[in-house]
Amino acid sequence: MADPIPLTGEPLAIDLVNTFPNTADGPVDLLADIARLRAWLKLQADRLPESEATSAALTGADLAAVHAVREHITAAVHTARHGKRLPTSALDGLNAALQAAPAIQELVRHGASVTLASRRLGTPGTRLAALFAEDAAALLTDPAARKVRVCEAEDCVMLFLQTHPHRRWCSASRCGNRARVARYYQRRKAS
Repeated sequence: MADPIPLTGEPLAIDLVNTFPNTADGPVDLLADIARLRAWLKLQADRLPESEATSAALTGADLAAVHAVREHITAAVHTARHGKRLPTSALDGLNAALQAAPAIQELVRHGASVTLASRRLGTPGTRLAALFAEDAAALLTDPAARKVRVCEAEDCVMLFLQTHPHRRWCSASRCGNRARVARYYQRRKAS
């Protein structure tokens, strides 16, 4: 992968796994520090509760919680996509993340009416980890987990959920375009 820019648009759990891609220079952590985590959360803002997307009070412990759940999700997704039994450590890690920030429901007043809303308890990092673990659980319990693929571009390791049978790349405009250009130049070179 030539340009380590986070991709978005896949299930949240896969987007999180994709924040630790391999490059020609080796693995790159796109969430290496709190500033990068905040930037990634901003990219994902439309899919996160407002309090999580704009969390300014993130600490090193919060970053560590996100890294830990990312590691568990990575192990779980890579085994699930092959139809294998999830590693106990990944399953236990995801369960621990869910339990560390339990979801509660409460009535919220909106003028004269009320609605039922869910929120999680805990620090920003434990809430984020639980949110990501919950998204991973939804993916892992869905038969679609076996449709998670690794991008076919030569220098890319990003994951994507294959929603179309002919999809081969994590991003048609990124890896797909590079592959098409490379094929074009190979054909021109051959003639």
